[in-house]
Amino acid sequence: MADADSANPQLLAWVKDWLDLARERNSKGVTTYRTAYNSLKACPITFEHPAQLQQLKGFGPKLCDRLEQQLKKHCEQNGLPMPPHPRSRKAAPTTGDENGEGSSKPAKKARKPKAYVPAFRSGAFALVVGLATLDEDSVNGMTKAELIEVAQPYCDSSFSAPSDPTKFYTAWNSMKTLVQKELVYERGRPLRRYALTDEGWEVAKRIKETDHWKAEKGKAKDPTSAQPVPNFQPEAVSRQKSLSVEISEPAQAPSEYQNVVSDGPISEDSSLPNFTPILLPPGSFTVQLVLDVREVRAKTDRDYMQEELAKQGAKPIMRSMELGDAQWVAKCNDPNLLSSQGAEGDEVVLDWIVERKRLDDLIGSIKDGRFHEQKFRLQRSGVKKVIYIIEDIGMDPEVVTRYAEAVRSAIASTQVVNGYFVKRTNKMDETIRYLTQMTKMLKRTYESRALHVIPTKVLTSQNYLPLLKHLRESISPDWYITYPAFSSLASKSESITLRDVFLKMLMTIKGVTGEKALEIQKRWKTPYDFVKAFEACGPGEQGLKRKRELIFSHTSHLVGRKKFTKPLSTKIAEVWGDA
Repeated sequence: MADADSANPQLLAWVKDWLDLARERNSKGVTTYRTAYNSLKACPITFEHPAQLQQLKGFGPKLCDRLEQQLKKHCEQNGLPMPPHPRSRKAAPTTGDENGEGSSKPAKKARKPKAYVPAFRSGAFALVVGLATLDEDSVNGMTKAELIEVAQPYCDSSFSAPSDPTKFYTAWNSMKTLVQKELVYERGRPLRRYALTDEGWEVAKRIKETDHWKAEKGKAKDPTSAQPVPNFQPEAVSRQKSLSVEISEPAQAPSEYQNVVSDGPISEDSSLPNFTPILLPPGSFTVQLVLDVREVRAKTDRDYMQEELAKQGAKPIMRSMELGDAQWVAKCNDPNLLSSQGAEGDEVVLDWIVERKRLDDLIGSIKDGRFHEQKFRLQRSGVKKVIYIIEDIGMDPEVVTRYAEAVRSAIASTQVVNGYFVKRTNKMDETIRYLTQMTKMLKRTYESRALHVIPTKVLTSQNYLPLLKHLRESISPDWYITYPAFSSLASKSESITLRDVFLKMLMTIKGVTGEKALEIQKRWKTPYDFVKAFEACGPGEQGLKRKRELIFSHTSHLVGRKKFTKPLSTKIAEVWGDA
């Protein structure tokens, strides 16, 4: 029987068009459309409304709704009345029969399944948004590489590498879900191409109606709007024409920075120098992120972090850093600007530095004491705003539970005692997004203002911190030094003095914080003096008692975090005085 002889020729023609389109796209919907087409063609009954087709094989609510929309459009274009929707008549309720018995309770209405919308900034979300950039009538589709390039800015995870080095799946694995749900069809061999099905376009339209999407597009339209620090929300980042990573060779190798700043006199009463600051006017520099070359994702994937930062518009300068894992510098547009005024290099260090710790590394550094040593060096750097990024990774739950209290204590100490900001991220991709947002924020903050730079010739390793404190308290809170000077001072902090060694030795005792160690060092300048003080307590039971009370008796006037308890005094005596 020809299609024109069917009892429902118009409805059959639309189903035939969709069947042909599904065949062309090699869609999984071919079977559904073929079944619906054959059953409608064989049916002798004329239907007034597409909703009545659900009694036929192959017709579900989704296909009937689509036919209803097509019929509505057809009626509007041709000036025809839309047939009324055939609603099932409910039995009229009775007040009761002659015996006073009421009617039976109506059947419970079946719940309609919730329309599918992928999670905001998930892999499926980004793929649908990426494919929705095509024209709805396009049948060409996108290759995997083309789709990833368009979709990546809308996804929090990477399409090219697993977010966790111990796992194998990427955001691209969401494509399998979209194909199974018949939201995306794929065709072509060997080069696969992807496009949205009609159902996929419906999902794309629902995405664009969500508040998340409207907020996302709103931020993209207003890239200069101020954002709070240090909490940032993800935003769609603009893609750069060049995704290459800038590898900056500093004017001097890090080992040569050590002599840029002299040691200077050690006497504490040395006068602070007078100087005329170097002025960097607005527009004479750009803010750039500097990333340590040792910041890698895995031994087999060393370039992942810098490549992803470059893709998101925060192309980093890669170099071996003396302190921290990332920091920001003001790089002069004129490389001779600083040297013409008696300084060195072409970069000025801003007041922001990042220390990144994976959870396993944090636990290791707490166990071997590196955690306190690194914070000690950061304190001596003079940088005002220190950010600790703690990156969670998949670990043995038993290990995590065992050290959970130590990690919580370390984080609390870093925030309260040191005054550093702690940022927790779930994976490296979140860390990369955070560094990208920080870079954008610092560009807006600094590039429109002038920078006052302290000439390196007036700096020494002894006067740097006192001078910085004096300038910030008496003149202005914002003073900067060149990158070579900063690197030199940081390298000198590695060449620690006997005083620093003594402080570190004291801090290995549980309960002795940096502040408590300083109080001990004020009274006994060297380890030799400290040991001699215990020996002077004498032998016997009385000598043992004096040793255990030595620290407590000398510091009993202290209060707050500097205060020593008797048990702590005894513990120190056991280590240093054989008490």
